Amino acid sequence: MHRERVMVVLWPDLDEKHAANNLHRVLHFARGLLEANPANNNASCYLALRGDLLELCPGGPIWVDVAAFESAAATARRDREPTAYRAAIELYTGELLPEDPYEEWAEEKREELRRLHLALLSELAGLYEERAEYWPAIEALRRAAAEEPTNEEAHVGLMRLHALGGRRREALLQYERLLEALGEELDEEPDGASRRLYEEIRTGKLPAATPSPRTAVRPPKGPVDSARHNLPASLTSFVGWQQALLEAKRWLSMTRLLTLTGAGGSGKTRLALEVARDLVGAYSDGVWLAELAPLPDPALVPQALAAALGVREQPGRPLEDTLADHLRAKNSLWCWTTANIS
Repeated sequence: MHRERVMVVLWPDLDEKHAANNLHRVLHFARGLLEANPANNNASCYLALRGDLLELCPGGPIWVDVAAFESAAATARRDREPTAYRAAIELYTGELLPEDPYEEWAEEKREELRRLHLALLSELAGLYEERAEYWPAIEALRRAAAEEPTNEEAHVGLMRLHALGGRRREALLQYERLLEALGEELDEEPDGASRRLYEEIRTGKLPAATPSPRTAVRPPKGPVDSARHNLPASLTSFVGWQQALLEAKRWLSMTRLLTLTGAGGSGKTRLALEVARDLVGAYSDGVWLAELAPLPDPALVPQALAAALGVREQPGRPLEDTLADHLRAKNSLWCWTTANIS
């Protein structure tokens, strides 16, 4: 970005001389923060002022959480897979630059990202409702309503889903929550459509859906999505690892290779499998597990990968080349275990 553009964005009320001085001070401060991180080697190259251009990490790879979230959101909307939506939603880390809530240059982008996050939650709930999977739809809308209590669309969706799931009392309570939120924060009342839905539920005119394992309003016992993977079924719950799951998925969005290390029995393999299971659907060509730990010889790794993919050896051609051709154009996630790393 041209340095004058940066100065106009950050200090629109200052003249060029004072804005330029501010820019140099801010760059010095930012580089100092980057260099204070032991993981950053030669961190000053991340913010380079070359002539009149300010460059962020010129000539090198860079990961920005906002860009990763927006890219994942675009993927989810293209593929319309619940797991792709969940992966995108979890990349939203909260309000943009919360330490600077009154910086005008960040306000528009902050609101844009927040609205995108709410829209993804609503769209995910819609996908689940189309499949008559009411519990995960309710969970998505609960998150939307918690983030924005005056979100009438989320409250109305929760009312409808509770009613369809046979929870008429909970549906009516949801309307009371909507009344309270709108009255306290906006001094408004629900719109006509919301009131009509309330009356339909109250008078029993909105019947519950025909009971089935999918329409039951309770947490599902098994994974919601089971296509395009060879992951083993999860036979036990995975409680208490939510933060580790979230961090692992965020790190995975930054890199093409993520290694989990730790003492034997610490849960590395289980964590990797749960991350992979949550991301089924985020990869158009699937999520695949290859068990490498039992192999007595590293030379057998290509055969293990080929077996997991169903790729057959071709006469007179190295299996590694066949695998490379097969995977080159694929968008897939691989999870593998070794004796010491998983």
